[in-house]
Amino acid sequence: MTRPDDKTAGATSAALPAPRRRELSAAEIVDGVLRRDRAVVARALTLVESSLPRHRALAEDVLASLLPHAGGSIRVGVSGPPGAGKSTFIESLGRLLLGQGRRVAVLAVDPSSEVSGGSLLGDKTRMAELARSERALVRPSPAGLHLGGVAPRTREAILVCEAAGFDVTLVETVGVGQSETQVASMVDFFLLLTIAGAGDELQGLKRGVLELVDAVAVNKADGDGEARARVARDELESALRLLRPEADGRRPTVHVCSAVTGAGVAAIWDTIVARREALQAGGRLEELRRRQSVRWFEQSVDLLLKERFLALPGAAALRAELEEQVAAGRLSPAAAARRIVGTLVP
Repeated sequence: MTRPDDKTAGATSAALPAPRRRELSAAEIVDGVLRRDRAVVARALTLVESSLPRHRALAEDVLASLLPHAGGSIRVGVSGPPGAGKSTFIESLGRLLLGQGRRVAVLAVDPSSEVSGGSLLGDKTRMAELARSERALVRPSPAGLHLGGVAPRTREAILVCEAAGFDVTLVETVGVGQSETQVASMVDFFLLLTIAGAGDELQGLKRGVLELVDAVAVNKADGDGEARARVARDELESALRLLRPEADGRRPTVHVCSAVTGAGVAAIWDTIVARREALQAGGRLEELRRRQSVRWFEQSVDLLLKERFLALPGAAALRAELEEQVAAGRLSPAAAARRIVGTLVP
């Protein structure tokens, strides 16, 4: 016979939340990353992506210890308009690299809703084969309201992946248009993926992305789309001759490929490797990385100032009050911004 208190105890036990995982120390996280422990690598990425004040100091300690072990991967940024097939292309390229014995990390940035702030984070589904491989990591991250096509802490995530032994790091941007140039300041090679018939999208991208890319690939060159892709390639080559004169001794290459069949993907990878080797041979890779570190510092200051303000008591109320005054036309945006900055720098 079951006693009433037994039923209550059983119900209470079933309703108990799962125990929280023990927080790891900085030394434990560093050791796990260097040992290539996938669970610890995932926790390290979660830590460095966190904006919680209690996580930032720990993340900085971890990154300081990992920094001497980072920097060895080939960093590739992949951008392009929605529908260009970026995720499919990255999985195709990733399979090629796995076949060469490489270890591949994919940092895929998903757009966030400006209404709810949520993101789908569906790249593990779209890159199912890579996500299953022990020598690959697919890490989706929400962009939040951060501009530039990448997440706020993408640079930190790159360092963690490199310290964990991934020798190729692929950064897939959101895919929303002209502002997606920030990824160029954190990679060795910037690839724009597009499709035939995307003339309107490319016109919008021209002054933002095409001036920075190292190569353009016209995807979906298979079946009936192959001829259209080759025409688009010729048009892009003509446009780039006007837009990018060979002042620096090089001009972006233009390729056609099919992420579905894999055609042309190996040639794109050969171009990436050749570019990396040229940077190393000329001593330009170190200079590129130095410039990127300075850019990282500048953007980190901006981000930290914003986080410090939001952590102040009453910051949310002050921001809401100022937003209301700006919306009502009682205060200019510039004056409101000065009041915000004044709370940090009297």
